[in-house]
Amino acid sequence: MSSDIKEQKISAMMIIEAMGRPKEHLTETLEDISQKIAEEKDVKVVEKKIHEATEVKDKKDLFSTFMEIEVEVESALQLPMLMFKYMPAHIEVLEPENIKLTNGQFGDMLTQITRTLHKYDELARVIQMEKGILENQLRAVLEKQKK
Repeated sequence: MSSDIKEQKISAMMIIEAMGRPKEHLTETLEDISQKIAEEKDVKVVEKKIHEATEVKDKKDLFSTFMEIEVEVESALQLPMLMFKYMPAHIEVLEPENIKLTNGQFGDMLTQITRTLHKYDELARVIQMEKGILENQLRAVLEKQKK
């Protein structure tokens, strides 16, 4: 990250959702996520609220909940990085009303986003390749069983 991108603090509200079972696990998971966010460099958790988990309609023993977490970041670059890392369902910038970036700062942000996308793309390709290998191995085992 370029040090020149650190020119103004930004406050934002993120909503992070969780679904699963048991119900208590969801609250623990969101607590863990909020703790990890608080440990991020140049990120401060201002406030958080974890809502009561409720059973998902038409799904027995499956629960859903969400957390509202307000953060203050030291630079605009942190917001997209938090988004990629924690995948909020929603994010709203609270302050400042206007964010001023130079074209160099904006370019730094886009470069970081691109790097992250490339990492995800590489991971997806590796998983696809491994999936193909496993499918071929499974076919071979099933063919041997048929004989």
